[in-house]
Amino acid sequence: MTNKKPNGYIIYQGTSLIDPDSEIVVIAQIGKSQNAKTGSMIQTQIIRTDIDPLLASKNGSDYAICGNCPHRGNSHNDPTKKTAKNRSCYVTLMHAPLTTYKQFKKGAYPELKGHDEIAEIARDRKVRIGTYGDPSAVPSYIWDSLLSLASGHTAYSHQANIIGADFRSDLFMTSADSFVEAKDAWKHNKRTFRVIKNINEVQKDKEILCPASEEAGKRTNCLKCGLCAGSQIKAKSIAIVAHGNGSKYVA
Repeated sequence: MTNKKPNGYIIYQGTSLIDPDSEIVVIAQIGKSQNAKTGSMIQTQIIRTDIDPLLASKNGSDYAICGNCPHRGNSHNDPTKKTAKNRSCYVTLMHAPLTTYKQFKKGAYPELKGHDEIAEIARDRKVRIGTYGDPSAVPSYIWDSLLSLASGHTAYSHQANIIGADFRSDLFMTSADSFVEAKDAWKHNKRTFRVIKNINEVQKDKEILCPASEEAGKRTNCLKCGLCAGSQIKAKSIAIVAHGNGSKYVA
């Protein structure tokens, strides 16, 4: 009988930097992703250790991993709904986040400790930081380790102005949900990833339409593109038309 190699590892388990009263865990999933838009990148799920992602969304305790992201929706106690109302996030919680939580609770993911162990799993691969959850909830030295031998990454954060969050504009795109937010970020030399309603909103002097989006003809995927890597990339900011099951709730 051979030991089956795990498809993911715990690279951080500890206090949320957004909500110090909550414990979170980061699972780096090393298997081949079936996500056509991103390509087969290492995926990282940031979840609470004590509440499954659906319930966390419904009762608002997903603040520990998502902070003030406006796409979280509105918490409630309606027994007929499993997640927040008017949730516009494109992540489907009952898929990867919930499965990851259940596997974590079963002890399926070994814990990696120290820079070298974390670095090695991403050697020569690209990493999607925050497949679910905001990377600023996690000490950024974790991301520094994970990316140290990687060939590239993507990352996004809504927590640029949140006290305590470890926001890194060199690593993360600043998530913007209005032109005003984007302009403010540009003044501070931050690259943005902005959700828009239609392609006419793209500010052509500052932004390009996401090349992996349907509106741009899906010319590439995140694995090949690599533009969403913060200010270390000298390129225009990125805009994308609202997409996913919750796009109808985008303001």
